[in-house]
Amino acid sequence: MYTQQPVLNSQPNNEAIYQMEPTMVESLHNMKQHIHGICKKHMHRPVRVQTTLGQTFEGHIVHIDDIMLYLKPLPGHVRSFYNPIAQQQYANNVILPLVLFNLLTIALL
Repeated sequence: MYTQQPVLNSQPNNEAIYQMEPTMVESLHNMKQHIHGICKKHMHRPVRVQTTLGQTFEGHIVHIDDIMLYLKPLPGHVRSFYNPIAQQQYANNVILPLVLFNLLTIALL
């Protein structure tokens, strides 16, 4: 069970205006661990990720930490402004950070 207590400022007039229910905290913690395990298992494989905001991204999972999933977009899936001075090789160095709590689906390609 996840038991981290909320930390408020030590000043006596500070009053919490929102505090997440302990069951929700535990549920979010369990979800994060579940997503983390799935992403570790499928590291460096091509996936399609959809966020809760309806955005869809395709790429390879290159890293995951406690908060973010790092996705290297597939070739041709990076949108940017044209820069005639930039070298073409830099276009392949894009890593897209996605917040774990915003992930809706992850599908293998």
